[in-house]
Amino acid sequence: MNLAVVKTIYTLFMKTMKRLKLIFFLTILVSVNTSAQSVTEIKEEIEQLQRYNDGLDHKIDVLEKLIDDVLWYNKVGDIAHVDKLYIYGPPKWKEANPAAKDAGNPVKFWTYVFIPLNVDISKKYPLIVLPHGGVHADFTTYYAHIVRELVSQGYIIVAPEYRGSTGYGKSHYEKIDYGGLETEDVYSSRNYMIENYDFIDKNRVGIIGWSHGGLISLMNIFDHPSDYQVAFAGVPVSDLIARMGYHNQSYRDLFEADYHIGKNANDNVQEYRRRSPVWNTHKYRGTPLLIHTNTNDEDVNVLEVEHLIKSLKAEGKPFDYEIFEAVPGGHSFDRMATKTAKEIRLKIYNHLAKYLKPEKPFKSIKELQKAAYKF
Repeated sequence: MNLAVVKTIYTLFMKTMKRLKLIFFLTILVSVNTSAQSVTEIKEEIEQLQRYNDGLDHKIDVLEKLIDDVLWYNKVGDIAHVDKLYIYGPPKWKEANPAAKDAGNPVKFWTYVFIPLNVDISKKYPLIVLPHGGVHADFTTYYAHIVRELVSQGYIIVAPEYRGSTGYGKSHYEKIDYGGLETEDVYSSRNYMIENYDFIDKNRVGIIGWSHGGLISLMNIFDHPSDYQVAFAGVPVSDLIARMGYHNQSYRDLFEADYHIGKNANDNVQEYRRRSPVWNTHKYRGTPLLIHTNTNDEDVNVLEVEHLIKSLKAEGKPFDYEIFEAVPGGHSFDRMATKTAKEIRLKIYNHLAKYLKPEKPFKSIKELQKAAYKF
């Protein structure tokens, strides 16, 4: 592990522990009504510390990100060049202060790149754009086996940490634009790769994602149909209006925050509609698309994806889909290490390979198993 990374992690950890201990100590003082200071004064100090530590969760996320970034080299470094690039997408969709000197500046973000170690720069390779899922989540080594599977087939991967992703502090977190300009950050990642790597074939680009990443994949092919040759959307978030109805208030709070949409679906239904694939299927132009969903999904209820399927059918465009019946694993049923999950991923890879023509497409589960798990 890089010494500078270790020092950064240690420093962040120690600062966090000291602040937590101080808050705890002052709280104890209040509870015993110490004579050294009045209760009111101590409460004021606690409130000041709490305000100072509003960003504590973000600091912990930064710490986790630093650790996980090191793990990427351990998990895929034997088969891939791993890099992390700083690029940019469009300006924020909503400025807190439109008159500020930095208002209207592009949003900067990091993106992961994975290139096969045996790359031959005299050849052309297909590109996979892989946006992560989750509201305020990030691209972690949770995807390491999928990265190994794709790289082993001859794909180059770009995985953007679009606006709203965690691990980059409060400011990046609060730039979230779910179903909005985050999709353009992902598109910017695609364009960056084509502009900067001559060995990427611009006519062999696919996009795949699960959950929120599935939503982003759908919105990318809806908005940029000529720039992707194939797409896969796994358990995709499809209808934010329905989603606000069956999730709890703590989930809705993520969207109702002032720095985000700022209103609930009842007060601004058009904004939630604008961000939902199911209400944008009229823009679909027939990019080869595969959709998977699972009837026991505990996160993206199957009704969302069923609504999406019906909307796509109404547009009269060809696409493929499969509704799996209560496959163990629920929301992550096809991303696990089970035999069933591997069989389903092989279906996904066959769909991609049909249009992207990688050098070494998998022909069996055994090949997938060896690529991802080495044995």
